[in-house]
Amino acid sequence: MTARSTTAILQLDESLQPPLWAKRGIVLVRGEGAWLYDSDGQRYLDLMSNYGVNILGHAHPRVTAAIVAQASRLLSCHQSFASDVRAAFLEKLLAVAPHGLSRAFLSNSGAEAVEAALKFAWAVTGRRKVVAAKRGYHGRTLGALAATGEPKYRQPFLAVLPEVVHVPYGDAAALAEAVDNDTAAVILEPVQGEGGIYPAELGYLAEVRRITREAGALLVLDEVQSAFRTGAWFACEHAGVSPDLLCVSKGLANGVPIGATLMTEDVALALPAGVHGSTFGGNPLACAAGLATLETLEDDRLIPGAAELGLYFRQQLLALGHPLVREVRGIGLMLGLDLKVRSTPVLKALQERGVLALPAGTTVVRLLPPLILSRDEVDLAVARIAQALDAVRER
Repeated sequence: MTARSTTAILQLDESLQPPLWAKRGIVLVRGEGAWLYDSDGQRYLDLMSNYGVNILGHAHPRVTAAIVAQASRLLSCHQSFASDVRAAFLEKLLAVAPHGLSRAFLSNSGAEAVEAALKFAWAVTGRRKVVAAKRGYHGRTLGALAATGEPKYRQPFLAVLPEVVHVPYGDAAALAEAVDNDTAAVILEPVQGEGGIYPAELGYLAEVRRITREAGALLVLDEVQSAFRTGAWFACEHAGVSPDLLCVSKGLANGVPIGATLMTEDVALALPAGVHGSTFGGNPLACAAGLATLETLEDDRLIPGAAELGLYFRQQLLALGHPLVREVRGIGLMLGLDLKVRSTPVLKALQERGVLALPAGTTVVRLLPPLILSRDEVDLAVARIAQALDAVRER
């Protein structure tokens, strides 16, 4: 590959893609642990992990070794054939899944996992109506987009989207009123991510579980972003709730594209043959990376570690007592800093100080760091966040 200047790469990147993203203005070329490096040699503490994907950080040796070994054996294998590594991955994934989830459909992304869940709910119940939450985010393909709560994403496509009713998140009475005998599924995030980092309040998910059961509707939980981050394998476990279908992706293979739709035995056996499929889903490369990721999470005790480190991170952010901070929300290593100003200037000031973070809505700085983050790195992050807030306040 011919060496190019940073300016040339940025120009190519912008000119050869549609203008769908707000560009950050840097070229990332390498990662190691919780750090990323750009083409000019500048390093950045990664508190976004590619929207929650690199849960073990960058270039993790165990995942890298699994990818290299599998790439030398077999890259692709359609799911009409069995695969040794796929079988091992599924066995591990379902062993840590919430009670009652015994089978999984494999795909390539979170949106695909949600699409499959909605399609399966329609196929199993014979119904079409879906109830979702305001502020919820489930992806941007047409089915997932219909369930996504943010109007700016849905508005241009309303004429072709399936029927979805949106109710306030956390309001069980409003949800009960919306769910009826035509409802195929209720889909919710146990922790709303894109919407601003809002964990479900105590008792809410249990009440949703009761409502769906009484109506004969399926409960779909979207843990594409929250899985593995909250101090439990899945965030719904904090509420003691098991869904009929559960969607997971992002951190599942530490950067290799993968999606999974977990389901109960009843749902699996009620699906008509051939109702859905995925050419690349369950490919051996992704499964090898996924297996290595799950084994590392377990062997290195990173699930309970996320609870401990997340609590420390949250306490340090609260201790700042900064006048621009309205609230610090979240659970485990899924945190949101709700500001009294727009988040964009703070995110830019953080990037200038070598820290990468995300927005969630207009006023929330979203923190989705890798679970391997150290306390020293948390302390550094909090210091840089304080500096960025001060810089914005002084403008």
